[in-house]
Parts: sequence; C-alpha cells; structure tokens
Amino acid sequence: MIENGSALAITMGEPAGIGGELTLKAWLARRRQGGRPFFALDDPQRLAAIALSLGLAVPIKEIARPADAQAVFVSALPVLPIRLRGPSHAGHPDPVNAPATLEAIERGAHLALAGQIGGLVTNPLQKKTLQDGGFRHPGHTEFLAELAGGVDVAMMLACPELRVVPVTIHLSLADAVRALDVDKIVRAGRLTAKGLDTLFGIAHPRLAVAGLNPHAGEQGAMGDEEIRVIAPAIETLKRDGIAVTGPAPADTLFHAAARRAYDAAICMYHDQALIPIKTVDFAGGVNVTIGLPFVRTSPDHGTALDIAGSGRADPTSLLAAIAMADDMARRRSH
Repeated sequence: MIENGSALAITMGEPAGIGGELTLKAWLARRRQGGRPFFALDDPQRLAAIALSLGLAVPIKEIARPADAQAVFVSALPVLPIRLRGPSHAGHPDPVNAPATLEAIERGAHLALAGQIGGLVTNPLQKKTLQDGGFRHPGHTEFLAELAGGVDVAMMLACPELRVVPVTIHLSLADAVRALDVDKIVRAGRLTAKGLDTLFGIAHPRLAVAGLNPHAGEQGAMGDEEIRVIAPAIETLKRDGIAVTGPAPADTLFHAAARRAYDAAICMYHDQALIPIKTVDFAGGVNVTIGLPFVRTSPDHGTALDIAGSGRADPTSLLAAIAMADDMARRRSH
C-alpha cells in the first residue's frame, strides 16, 4: 500500500533526447499548479547543464531518499542521483549511457514495489540505442513486467476523450494478423476491465472491441478473423460478466458520438489504436501500463532527437502523465 502523500518518480529516459528538458519544464509548471510532488531519477549534473543551456530557472537539489522530495519540491527539483557513464550530447544517443537509462527504470520499479513512491512516470526511450547496449526487451512495458515478477500487462493509451488498448503492439502488420488469437483478445479485455476499475475508478467498465478487417469483415466477405477469433473472444468476456460490444468496424468506432458508448476500445494492432488517440489528443495522450502492481504512466511520444537541446520540447504530455499518475496513486492509496 502506498502512502497518499508519496512523491512520484520520473525517470531520465534517453539522455540525448528531450526527457531532461520535459522534466525541468514539468517542475516549473507543477510548482505553480500544485499537486503531488515528484523527483527525478536522473543525473543532477546533466539536468543542471540542460537548465543552464536553455535558460530555465530550475534549481537542482540531490536527495537521498524519496521521502525527502516533499520538503525539497517547493524550492528545487529533487533528484535521486543516477550517474551517466559518459557525456551526453543532445540529439546523439550513445549506448555507453544505456546502463544509466535502465538503472533509472529499475530503481523506480523497485521503489514502487516497495511502496516508497506514489507511482512511476517514465520519460521516452531510444530503443535501438538500448538494444545496441544489450537491452533485450521491446520497450518499457515488457521490461517493467519482468521487474514486477513477470506479471501479465497491457499497454493502454489514454486521454480525457478516449482510451485504447492494442492486443498486439510492436509487430509488423503481417505478423500482428498472424499473432491474433482468442486468448490474446480475452487477456487484453480482462486486463483492461480490471485496469479501468483499479486505476480509473470505473466500477462497471464498458468495452468496445474493434474488428480487424474493413467493415469488420462484412460477415466473412472481407476476411473471417471476426468470425473465427474476435467474436469468440467477446463471448468469453461476456461470460466473465464484462460489458463488451463488437466486433465493430474501426472506421466508425472513434468519432465523438461512438466514444460516448464505451470506456475503452480494444484494438487489434498498434496503429489501429494509436492513430485515433493521437488524432484526438496528440499532445495530451498518456501511456499507461495496466496489470502492474504499481502505477506507471508515460508521455505518448518519443525522444524527439531532432529538437533535443533546442528548448522547443512541449511538456504537455508529460504533465498529463504526471497528473494521471497522481490521480491513480490517490485511488490506489484508499
């Protein structure tokens, strides 16, 4: 059980990306707005250098433990130090710093599992750089699931107007179609229903399930996955007592009137889920890992290496991720 006042932890993300700038700007905004404090799992010298180069008036103060963040946050950005292994140059990732990037995530997960923080907010990773350094996971979601003991998790993208959960994630479209089966859809539906209850406070969630093919297969005329795979999964979820509809044609599932009929949409592949939410709210979307025994959110964008160091990074999505983690931590503490 987490304490209601426990601070959030924000990881460094890719050191050469925009994560540091976002963290600094988020502190400036949250200090004015109020709310649950946070601290950075980062290299304090890196953050101080970014603040200086961008002209951001953010004092940096090292802390020894998460509990120190509350008192420090009002006057400085608290930082629990994670030391980089080599210099960091904006826009130019270096695998030599992959261990520090992963150490920040590991430290955050362990603090969350121990109940010492309210939740974990992760800045974006440059996956290729990590994999060049020996990282074997597709991304945060799978890594955090392993750190939490191999729990079953799913990725949800959420904004005030829409929540989506892709059944398959980082696969080519051809591989995603081959990978779809009844069990995967049922698993995604169950995790989503539970996550909506525990994280969002929706006691009786309504799920909509998208079809795979145009017109949801047109009764088998445009593909039979809806008949063979998706419809049986929906029936299993209904037997579980979950309110679920579908399979629905994806081209009519995401307009404003349709969104009012469900609390989350279960989508069959990555872009079917991410295109609508990034269209509805590109800057404010949040990545939520459902199924973890702790709160984890992340901005719904990448490392933006092309603008790193320029001062143009928009903290809107990180601020939304912090606010959502704050709300979720409050629910889980009760």
